[in-house]
Amino acid sequence: MPNLSTNTPTAELQAVDAAHHMHPFTHGAGLADKGARIITRADGVWLNDSDGNRILDAMAGLWCVNVGYGRHELAEAAARQMRELPYYNTFFQTSHVPAIALAERLAELAPGDLNHVFYASSGSEANDTNLRLVRTYWAEKGQPQKQWVISRWNAYHGSSVGSGSLGGMKGMHAQGGMPIPGIAYIDQPNWWAEGGDMTPEDFGLERARQLEAKILELGPENVAAFIAEPVQGAGGVIVPPETYWPEIQRIVDQYGILLIADEVICGFGRTGNWFGCQTMGIRPDIMTIAKGLSSGYQPIGGSILSDAVAEVISGCEFNHGYTYSGHPVACAVALENLRILQDEGIVERVRDETGPYLKEKFEGLTEHPLVGEAKIVGMMGSLALTPDKASRSAFASEAGTVGYVCRERCFANNLIMRHVGDRMIISPPLVISREEIDDLINRAWRSLDEAHVLLKEQGLMQAAVSN
Repeated sequence: MPNLSTNTPTAELQAVDAAHHMHPFTHGAGLADKGARIITRADGVWLNDSDGNRILDAMAGLWCVNVGYGRHELAEAAARQMRELPYYNTFFQTSHVPAIALAERLAELAPGDLNHVFYASSGSEANDTNLRLVRTYWAEKGQPQKQWVISRWNAYHGSSVGSGSLGGMKGMHAQGGMPIPGIAYIDQPNWWAEGGDMTPEDFGLERARQLEAKILELGPENVAAFIAEPVQGAGGVIVPPETYWPEIQRIVDQYGILLIADEVICGFGRTGNWFGCQTMGIRPDIMTIAKGLSSGYQPIGGSILSDAVAEVISGCEFNHGYTYSGHPVACAVALENLRILQDEGIVERVRDETGPYLKEKFEGLTEHPLVGEAKIVGMMGSLALTPDKASRSAFASEAGTVGYVCRERCFANNLIMRHVGDRMIISPPLVISREEIDDLINRAWRSLDEAHVLLKEQGLMQAAVSN
């Protein structure tokens, strides 16, 4: 047995990590040369690493630690459930109390007639489920030709073969035989980068109407569903113009296409409401959930189905499921997490207090010479970096070069802030205080200053030539 602990020297931990641990979305050889950051403890919005640094986690892990780190109530809920019923499956006409209770609670929280839960252990699994759900739904209704699912370029819906195909990230599609057949894509509603001379309002309508054009191209009789995040998360926190979602809703209603709202990031308070579809005013037939459902304390996800979809699926034997669908410990922790979110008024605080405060401070970063746009909804935001604000220019360097420089300065200043291309993104725990928001903004400003100096020294403050 390895004799490793949080007191083991960092270099030794890094060496063992490099020898045996393969990281997601990582160039393994590059990480082995650099050495992984070793996180040892966490509390609230703060992380501690093996070198003694105290780091402000402005990404809530991977968009998920909504109630913050160190919540002993969640550990106790897990321990109680492990002692009582550590595991049982929900196959073979069997159920258990945590899965039943959580499904009831989710039906209460979800808007409209979204009253039925199919469990998974992650958003990727849940979106794989959704792919099969919508095709099975139409087959059961006597329309098996309705196979196509429409998504968006630069969307992220997971990294398995099915969910990675539902996403529109071309770098992922380049590996492993993706996308699978039957998935089509339209352009994302990213006005800053792709809007040209259009107003945001006109651009939002143009991008939404690409859905209608794609439905007509494929044939309405062949299209099963449209899947989208209310606010694109991993694609760079792309907040669509206000005209976008009402037009999308009109189109799916007109053509009878199922709407899947991927709420893996947006759900459970992230946008200032329980779900992003409430913030954006849309009526999905299926919602994908994960991440904030348990604040990351246990792996759990799922699909919440409308009454109409569930009635059809329940009328057949749906040959699908996972060993850990409705895992009792994960369900118990998720229930306690939802209790904390409600009893402490965390969602309302994001909507009414800390969210507006963060928005004011975050949008103030547009005064920095590197920042052209600051977009934020609730507790998820992004900064578009640019060498020329007036023309909304991209950098001449390969996309992500400048963002990486800025990210490294954030890390050097003990701030976890990600880059997506040349956008910098945040998604802090929902429990972040005003004082911690001030600290976040100060560290971000300092990191932008340092990045700006480096970019000028390296000759990277050059605008791309327009085509």
